[in-house]
Amino acid sequence: MPWKVTCPMSERLNFVNDWLTRRGSISGLCEVYGISRKTGCKWIRRFKANGKSGLEDRSRACRTHANATNAEIAALVIAARKAHPTWGPRKLRDWLGQRHSGLALPASSTMGDILKRAGLVKPRRRGRALHGGQGSTADYAGPNSVWCIDYKGQFRLGNGQMCYPLTITDGHSRMILCCEGHSGPRDNEARSAMEDVFKEYGLPKAIRSDNGTPFASIGAGRLTALSVWWLKLGINLQRITPGKPQENGRHERMHRTLKAETARPPATNMSRQQRRFDRWVEEFNFERPHDALEGQTPASAYELSEREYPGEVGDPAYPSHFETRRVGNNGLLKFRGFKVYLSQALNNEMVGLLEVEDGQWRVKFAGLELATYDERSKEMKQIGGSARASSKGKKYKQRVSPMRPV
Repeated sequence: MPWKVTCPMSERLNFVNDWLTRRGSISGLCEVYGISRKTGCKWIRRFKANGKSGLEDRSRACRTHANATNAEIAALVIAARKAHPTWGPRKLRDWLGQRHSGLALPASSTMGDILKRAGLVKPRRRGRALHGGQGSTADYAGPNSVWCIDYKGQFRLGNGQMCYPLTITDGHSRMILCCEGHSGPRDNEARSAMEDVFKEYGLPKAIRSDNGTPFASIGAGRLTALSVWWLKLGINLQRITPGKPQENGRHERMHRTLKAETARPPATNMSRQQRRFDRWVEEFNFERPHDALEGQTPASAYELSEREYPGEVGDPAYPSHFETRRVGNNGLLKFRGFKVYLSQALNNEMVGLLEVEDGQWRVKFAGLELATYDERSKEMKQIGGSARASSKGKKYKQRVSPMRPV
């Protein structure tokens, strides 16, 4: 004969049936079924209230949570997310903390759960981790130590015109110093914008850029008219390695946010797009908390430069043991009866020549070394000309220019 199979639910039903048919007292029945009188009374009470379903197991989860987020705070988090749809929980928490200093805000993870329940967070695709620096952190030791500049993320406006955002940021504080929509990456528009920035914020120690127009060329020192102007102002040039945008990662990351929040979709024309840029920059600098700044805003970490913009500047000064020559209108340098092409960017500029060995000369402009000159072979070799890569992945060879008699 097989064993009789039973379960807790069957035992509870049998216990209640025996109680209903008065087959014994509650105490006696509890003793027979091996339960306490308190447990027996519980099942009888549940059966009276809910019938057979009352004998089923109930969830042991807490019905109330002492640490549950207040509905008003949850509504505040949701409203903040709707006002800033691209901000994550940590940024929202810092932003709300700045405006509600006395409010006990939940943890960032809890705020993330609130946003998920409200349907305001989409699952993020997991991509391959990117490795590599964002430029030497030592370069960003303080405000105005390095500014980053770029024309990046061009897009077409509603009227069909192309918009090239010129952006300048302070590498230390992430403060956006300029965000202007231009019709193209042109020297004159970039210089005009930079003059306004220099007048308002002063001069940096160095400017970091990529190797594109109008910041660099393939000529001597990879100079352009714009970078020549920077050198005359006493600003050092920093150029990232071609094909290595992560060397300017802070600026690249800002551009991604800029495009996502101001150009999708784009405005109908340049003036309206510029108003979008201006509103976004105001929020980014003065309201948006930055994780790398421990939740502070870029404006709170920035200070004006002690170096004021002098306006027009003269020729660079060279030590007395240098020989100096002025480059001609055609970019040609004349030296000791010979001439060689240097760069169109150096038209009418004063360069210095230092003899480092017998018959071996180094050509400099301001603090930048441009080329070496060998009196014996009558050859001038550019310094840094080979660092520029073409759009097809080929590298330009280092230029060797033979000196021609004047």
